[in-house]
Amino acid sequence: MSERKSILCPNCRKLISSDEPSCPYCGLKRPGLHNMAGNVRKIFLGSNPVMTIIYINIAFYIFSLFIDPQGLLGGGAFSLLSPSSQSLFLLGASGTLPVIGAHRFWTLISASFLHGGILHILFNMMALYQLGPFVLHEFGFHRFINLYIITGACGFTASVLLGTPFTLGASASICGLIGAIVYYGKSRGDSYGEAIYKQALGWIIGLVIFGLIFSGIDNWAHGGGLLSGISLAFIMGYNDNRQESAWSKILAYACILITVAILVWSVANSLLIFGNISI
Repeated sequence: MSERKSILCPNCRKLISSDEPSCPYCGLKRPGLHNMAGNVRKIFLGSNPVMTIIYINIAFYIFSLFIDPQGLLGGGAFSLLSPSSQSLFLLGASGTLPVIGAHRFWTLISASFLHGGILHILFNMMALYQLGPFVLHEFGFHRFINLYIITGACGFTASVLLGTPFTLGASASICGLIGAIVYYGKSRGDSYGEAIYKQALGWIIGLVIFGLIFSGIDNWAHGGGLLSGISLAFIMGYNDNRQESAWSKILAYACILITVAILVWSVANSLLIFGNISI
């Protein structure tokens, strides 16, 4: 007689058998499958997905400097410790040159994990550290992942369609999170929702002013990320008004697997190419 394995229901945290067709306490379908998915999630993103994404961004920034250190000493504050254009191209920067010119369509995802200088990554990671936990809490893990990855890709798609030749950075995804917060605040209403909504509008105004003052800011990617964040939040909902659906969970794991595959391939490909160049 086979031994039955017990698990904590991923939804209500009650002790149940892993082969139950549904949780007898909360009714969650196939809790064993949900538990397995949670273990896969922890392998890729650990217990804190916001910090894991920040660490991945930092790792790719350091790696982009390591494989081609020619641009370490830039000519100004915004170009200080800047990776070379060649290393950024190989690691997955986006824009019309990589996407249309070189048919590197996968860069619409990889570009969200690359940065052009120390101040660039510092500002973006500070914003992600501030905004990410709020979106994670209010939307849940799966919707947070969908928002971060899909809105980043949408932002860079808008940038490519509107003719930006070379672009990268986490700000498209961060604007997607801001868009989700805008929808959350407006949809929730009451004094708390209105306060969140007004704060998010303040961030948007700051982004617009920043984009108008400084050159080299990809405003099209910001706008695409923002609008797609509002739209995706409307479609998926948030914790207070709708439970995470099965399709949003499936989409989140697809996003994780595709993103991991793209990032691993970009690292391997860049090492291979730079290795051949050095030879």
